[in-house]
Amino acid sequence: MRTIDLATTPLRELNSELHRQSDGSNEPAFEVLNPRGAHAIAVGVDAPIAINVKGSVGYYCAGMNKKAAITVHGSAGPGVAENMMSGKVVIKGDASQYAGATGRGGLLVIEGNASSRCGISMKGIDIVVKGNIGHMSAFMAQSGSLVVLGDAGDALGDSIYEAKLFVRGSVKSLGADCIEKDMRPEHHEALEKLLKSAGLGDVKPGEFKRYGSARKLYNFNVDNADAY
Repeated sequence: MRTIDLATTPLRELNSELHRQSDGSNEPAFEVLNPRGAHAIAVGVDAPIAINVKGSVGYYCAGMNKKAAITVHGSAGPGVAENMMSGKVVIKGDASQYAGATGRGGLLVIEGNASSRCGISMKGIDIVVKGNIGHMSAFMAQSGSLVVLGDAGDALGDSIYEAKLFVRGSVKSLGADCIEKDMRPEHHEALEKLLKSAGLGDVKPGEFKRYGSARKLYNFNVDNADAY
């Protein structure tokens, strides 16, 4: 494992080195020391490498991640794993607002709580939050899954499309066009697989409720104007 200390190495140099990695890289693992809340750590990585960040990070950590396994041993600022394409990102602490925004693939695991707008406009990413999530989470979520072991704030799934939301705790309120749906066998199976991928194989899918689109706002209808 190669160690890079941000107390002595410029952040630009770290990201440039990570961008030089490719499939079959002879440096498959990196350890990043003293991140001290720096922004844009490990953004745009496009290689199947492991990156361990020993401390908390600022905004947009692991943004646009592709293939890499990135673990933050601390908390993350706004926009962690924003526009993620594939791979896996794990936040050992809490995440600030719009975690996983516009993510198109891969798995984001937040072991603490996530703030507002978690999974906003998600487009295929899977997000698992062990704690609670804030208001307006999964706003305009198009596809993928958001799994929450704790509680959800106001306006969950507002203007949602076809993303799947699973919440074990309470939901303060549902957003426009978001409703509770039946948990069918295929949903139990998909949720069980997701929980195992997040290291939560002992959590029972039957403890969750599923939420999704009522499909009334796909096309404008004057009878539904009050819901917009």
